[in-house]
Amino acid sequence: MRFVKMQGAGNDYIYVDCTEEMIENPQEVARRVSAGHFGVGSDGLILVCPSEIADFKMRMFNPDGSESQMCGNGIRCLAKFVYDRGMTKKEVLRIETPAGVMKLDLSVENGRVKKVRVNMGRPKLERRQIPMKGPAGRVINEPLTVGDEVFHITALSMGNPHVVIFVDDVEKAPVLTAGPSIERHPAFPERTNVHFVQVITRREARQRTWERGTGETLACGTGASASLVAGCLNEKLDAEAVIAVSGGRLELAWSDDDNVYMTGPAVTVFEGEWFDREE
Repeated sequence: MRFVKMQGAGNDYIYVDCTEEMIENPQEVARRVSAGHFGVGSDGLILVCPSEIADFKMRMFNPDGSESQMCGNGIRCLAKFVYDRGMTKKEVLRIETPAGVMKLDLSVENGRVKKVRVNMGRPKLERRQIPMKGPAGRVINEPLTVGDEVFHITALSMGNPHVVIFVDDVEKAPVLTAGPSIERHPAFPERTNVHFVQVITRREARQRTWERGTGETLACGTGASASLVAGCLNEKLDAEAVIAVSGGRLELAWSDDDNVYMTGPAVTVFEGEWFDREE
């Protein structure tokens, strides 16, 4: 299996061109290639597939084999993958995902993609849309009991479920302890991504992420989008802000058309060949 490893703000994925080769069991392949010591090491596997309704289709699998609806950093790198490899010369792309068709604007320098702006879509704010159990309505600064602790959460969907918790010091946030417990809290039937966010100014925040099916990651594009929306809903952030993740900086805007737009880097790390056999 030929692959390319790419990263966006430190969120790294293994990409396979499925217009050229077939992956019969992507769940198992994702588990094997994502492993740090026995595989390539990544935050997951992304398949670049043909689409009947868009330019390409993206399927993304977490290291535990579960399939995710959407990945903001992953889709930016997918745009670089198809453009830099000559699979398209369009500088505006439409990519099919389980969360819908996403529009991407490519910034090209010397024939290579450097940055990508993604229309991440409209946030889904009603509890049933996240999905989250409980009474109808929005989940804004709502208490959630986790063991002996109570966290005030804002929850929403950006094509996948997110919980945002505002903290005074993100470096001291209980990402590794509370993150997995909130991910699998009974209130979230599809589990959830968890983000601890420290507001620096109204136009900048720092985020740490416990990603559903992965663990702590250096970045999460849908999570940064969710953090901006949560910041606006709690009157902590302006509609345009920079979200500093552990792997870099992402530019976010919640536009008047209700869509969230994200701009960030896309980088090719290396190419290789995976031999899926025991030796």
